[in-house]
Amino acid sequence: PAPAGLPADPEPEEAVTDDSSRHGGRVRCFPHERGSWATLVYLPCGAPEEFLELLELLVSRARTYVSSLAAMEEFHLSLSQCVVLRYHWIDPFVRSLKERLASFHRFFCVADQVKVYTNQNKTRTFIGLEVSTGHFQLLELVSEVDRVLEEFDLPTFYKDPSFHISLAWCVGDLSDRLEGQCLRELQDIVDRFEDSALLLRVQWEQIHCKSGNKYFSFPLR
Repeated sequence: PAPAGLPADPEPEEAVTDDSSRHGGRVRCFPHERGSWATLVYLPCGAPEEFLELLELLVSRARTYVSSLAAMEEFHLSLSQCVVLRYHWIDPFVRSLKERLASFHRFFCVADQVKVYTNQNKTRTFIGLEVSTGHFQLLELVSEVDRVLEEFDLPTFYKDPSFHISLAWCVGDLSDRLEGQCLRELQDIVDRFEDSALLLRVQWEQIHCKSGNKYFSFPLR
């Protein structure tokens, strides 16, 4: 899920009622527990006007196959799974991330291959742009993030990751409707979009970590 959609942790005295209708029918990947903060490490992606124009074209076409698709409001490329941190782990976790990521330089990726994804428990389906250039640098970053996760006995990233930027989502596993003909039409829109080669070349300048409602930034050199 996008960072903006991660469940934020309440103050300790607050009671929590999980109501999926309040966030578009999305279902938590893990039950809420007081003192546990949903955490994600990711590369933030800006959305210039031309990118939003491309997004509108893609979502409009995809809705002819799945009418419930919703466009993302923020864009990112994940470097970790969404994991759970205890509150008192947040500061040491962030310090360890900062140390391991300090030597990395800025780099770019090209994300221009349309692909359909589902989350692990098949409760949501996504349309994303998969990275075709920059995979090696992303694997290096994930390797360092994984080492930090291992320090805290947390799940590491996927073994053979498909690095991507999610563009739109819907509730349920509707991948069969979006793959095949729909996917070919979406890829054709991307390939024919004016200046798409330049537009989908993303320069990464910083890494972010979101834990509950706390945000941390690690500039690349």
